[in-house]
Amino acid sequence: MWPLAWPAVALVAATLFSLLLRGLLLSALGRWSGSPNGWSSLAQAIRLPSILWSAVFGLWVGIVVANETERLSSRLSQPLSLILEVAVILSVTITIANVLSTLIQRVSERKALGRPIAGLGQSVARGIVYCVGLLVLLAALGIEITPILTALGVGGLAVALALQDTLSNLFAGIHLLADKPIRVGDYVKLADTVEGHVEDIGWRSTRVRMLQNVVVTIPNKRVAESIITNYDMPEPRLALLIRVGVDYGADPDLVERLLVEEASRAVGEVPGLLAEPAPTARLIPGFGDFSLEFTLVCQVKSFTDQFVVQHELRKRILRRLAAEGVQIPVRAAELRRAGGDRSA
Repeated sequence: MWPLAWPAVALVAATLFSLLLRGLLLSALGRWSGSPNGWSSLAQAIRLPSILWSAVFGLWVGIVVANETERLSSRLSQPLSLILEVAVILSVTITIANVLSTLIQRVSERKALGRPIAGLGQSVARGIVYCVGLLVLLAALGIEITPILTALGVGGLAVALALQDTLSNLFAGIHLLADKPIRVGDYVKLADTVEGHVEDIGWRSTRVRMLQNVVVTIPNKRVAESIITNYDMPEPRLALLIRVGVDYGADPDLVERLLVEEASRAVGEVPGLLAEPAPTARLIPGFGDFSLEFTLVCQVKSFTDQFVVQHELRKRILRRLAAEGVQIPVRAAELRRAGGDRSA
């Protein structure tokens, strides 16, 4: 009988047995996938490496049986041991990479970090694990890795210096996505220079669409260093202040009532004007040089709604004050001619 018949049978039997156990394990994890423990993600992470585990287990059993039944020659045992070691390194590397990728995905979903951060984190984690696995594999094959590590260190330093600005923008983008001072769709103002809706936060730059329908692209480093005014945080609702000046002879109580009535009537008719909190009017800032200065306070749904609301309310207030006989003072300028005549 062929001397390696029993080891071959043991190898095939052990491999089939481990594949059967693999199927049962994945099936059990699939049944538990509805639980909040994330078994479905774990099953997906070990699906491919578990095939290698089965092959490694079968090969190991075959080698053990071969040594027990008939001692293998070094010419045959050494290559088999090397194949076994390589298979173990590959399976462990792939398993660690998949599990880390799954953990990063779950943490990003739980913390609502967004897909860009999850994708970058998964890519970086996989790259590091695969690089370490490759170095371990090369060492197992008898290849000296010290020169490789030295070259990687020098090359990494050179790349970091060459891509300094790019890396600064990259890490600033990660900060913006993680800390979330701005979000896609928010209306923001950056350092009194750029104002508009955030369209996209990328790894290198942030795009803002201004009200003029112009898109401004800003490096993430500049955004992270800017003073940011976010009009959609903590909520989009905005308090709108409209100043109205009337003649000193007007009744303050009457003016206050008229302003509140017009704002309340406009609710439901003017898009973006909210009923709650209710509109109010106050004699603030109060006594101006030429008029009594009132401030009408009302609420709008979002920053951009204020323009239509101001337009409509100012027209309504102007008509109502005129109908009630309340005068709005107009500044008069006096000009003197050289001859002494004057005109207003």
